[in-house]
Amino acid sequence: MPTVSQKSFRLVMGTALGSVCLIVFTGALVRLTGSGLGCSDWPRCNETKFVDVSTGHTMIEQVNRLFTGVVSASVIAAVLLSYFRKPRRADLVKLSWGLIIGVLAQVVIGGIVVLTGLNPFANMAHFLVSIILITNAFVLYRRSMSDAPSIYIRRLAPGRSSTLLPLAVLGALAIVTGTVVTATGPHAGDEDAVRFGFALTSVARLHGVAVMLTVTFIVFLAVKARKWSDKRFSEAVQTLLIVACFQGAIGYTQYFTGVPVILVAAHIIGAVSFWLAICNVLFEESHS
Repeated sequence: MPTVSQKSFRLVMGTALGSVCLIVFTGALVRLTGSGLGCSDWPRCNETKFVDVSTGHTMIEQVNRLFTGVVSASVIAAVLLSYFRKPRRADLVKLSWGLIIGVLAQVVIGGIVVLTGLNPFANMAHFLVSIILITNAFVLYRRSMSDAPSIYIRRLAPGRSSTLLPLAVLGALAIVTGTVVTATGPHAGDEDAVRFGFALTSVARLHGVAVMLTVTFIVFLAVKARKWSDKRFSEAVQTLLIVACFQGAIGYTQYFTGVPVILVAAHIIGAVSFWLAICNVLFEESHS
C-alpha cells in the first residue's frame, strides 16, 4: 500500500486551507460585480446551457463555480492522503471528512442562493458555513504539523479557560452581525435581489458595537497574556489585535465613504484574516 510522507500531507492540507479561503473571495467577487444571477439556474448555468460565458456576469459566476471544483479536488485529496499517511491518525481522518461535508453543504447552499434569487438568509448561511469550513481546514492544517496526535482541549491553567470562550463568542458575534449588514446594504449580487428591511444605519451600529466589544476584549486578553509564560500564545494574541484593528479601520472607512467596492473586498479579506487569527489564538491555547 502506498504511503504519504508527513511533509507531503502538510502541503496538501495547506493547499486545502488556502483554497477554502480563496473561494470566499471569488464568491465575494461574484456579489461585488453584480454577477450573483449571472447564471440563473443550478447546477446548469441557464435553461439552455450548462456552461455559458457569453457575458461578463456569466463568466465571473462560471469561474466561481469552476473554482468550487478546485476546492473539491483539494479536499478529496485531503481525505485520501489522511488514509495513506503514516502513521495514520484518526483525528486527521475525521477532520478531512469534515472538509468533504463542508464543501458538499456549500454546493447545496450555493444552489439555494441562486434558485431563491439571492435570498439574504441563504447568502448569510453561505458565508457562515464558509467560516466553519475554514475553521475545520485551519485545525486540520495545524494538527498536520505535529508528528503526534494533539490533545484537542487540554487542561487550562486557572484563570485562562474563562478567556477563550468569550473570545470565540465575541468573534463569532462580530462575524454574524457583519453578515446581517451585508444582507441589508448594497452590493447584493444583483440589483433586483431581495434585501433585509432593516435600517442600514441601525444594523451597522449593532455590528460596530459587536466589533468594539471584541476589540476591547482582545486588548484585555493581550494585557493578561503578558503575565503568562507562553510566548507563542502572547504573540498570537498580539497578531489578532493588529488584524482586528486593521479590520475595524477598514470597516469604518468603507461605511463613511459610501461602501466602495474596493473597500468591501478588503473588508471581506479582513474578515477571513480576523477569523483565522482567532482560530490561531484558540489553537495555541487549547492544543498541547
